[in-house]
Amino acid sequence: MKRFFPAILAFLCFAAQAQSWPTKPIRLVVPFAPGGSSSIVARAVGAEMEKGLGQPIVIDNRPGGGGNVAMQEVARADADGYTLIIGHLGTLAVNPFMFEKLPFDTNRDFAAVSLLVKVPNIFVVHAGVPANDLREFIALAKKSPGKLFYGSAGNGSAGHLVFEYLKLLSGADIVHVPYKGTGPNLTDLLAGRTQATSAGTPPLMPHVKAGKLRAIAVAGDKRLPALPDVGTVAEQGFPGFEATQWYGINAPAGTPAAVIKRLSDEAAKAVKQPMVKERFAADDAEGVGSTPKEYADFIAKEQARWGEVVRKANIKAN
Repeated sequence: MKRFFPAILAFLCFAAQAQSWPTKPIRLVVPFAPGGSSSIVARAVGAEMEKGLGQPIVIDNRPGGGGNVAMQEVARADADGYTLIIGHLGTLAVNPFMFEKLPFDTNRDFAAVSLLVKVPNIFVVHAGVPANDLREFIALAKKSPGKLFYGSAGNGSAGHLVFEYLKLLSGADIVHVPYKGTGPNLTDLLAGRTQATSAGTPPLMPHVKAGKLRAIAVAGDKRLPALPDVGTVAEQGFPGFEATQWYGINAPAGTPAAVIKRLSDEAAKAVKQPMVKERFAADDAEGVGSTPKEYADFIAKEQARWGEVVRKANIKAN
């Protein structure tokens, strides 16, 4: 019986620590510049979570290195629940395969807390492209290999990866043109210098509604309320295709399990609040609020999917 006493004592101390946590503000690091989707998610969810936690959640934008600067900082932070980071498709499922060497181990140095939201990408073409849907666009590309160009917000961006994923499955030869951001990408697309792109709905929908761009497919697993007549990629001949941008909360590895669970529970409540759901709906985003295990399993599946895309498309960090 004596050998059980230390374990029981440790459990009681752990439980007491978790019950008293948090006693000070929590820093939620966003690995990108202010104003982007990751900041919007962090602020919307953080504002609700702090109500349940009883402490402020301070949003700290730390851009640089495709998110790796912030990831390195949080990986080295104390594992006490007071430093968290917004996890993202790029930082958790793409960068580990796109960069030859990182100063941290994505899987070893971080603990999954909760998947917060999924944001579907859509495929669009310039209004002058003679393709009304994805099937017609792929057929056009195969008829003239290497003659169609698609733009992205940059090498390794979500739009780049999603389009390369489509190219791998379809066998179409469409040339990638990387830009330094969504703005320059759209400028050339609207001018007809490129023919297509893939991105989230917020920057694209105004131009779709104006008739300057045509939506030809939804990259997610279901149609969007804003585009009820636009089929998914899976519906248009590529079963199983699913590509979404997503955001979650991660903590340094070693953060107490009870603290992780408390954070996960509060995140799940936050994404279901009317104001948060309304904010997400404006971007056709889907609030999730998963358990830590569900989020960890999701990350593993995304790493398998996008690791293969990065390798087969030979995508390298600039």
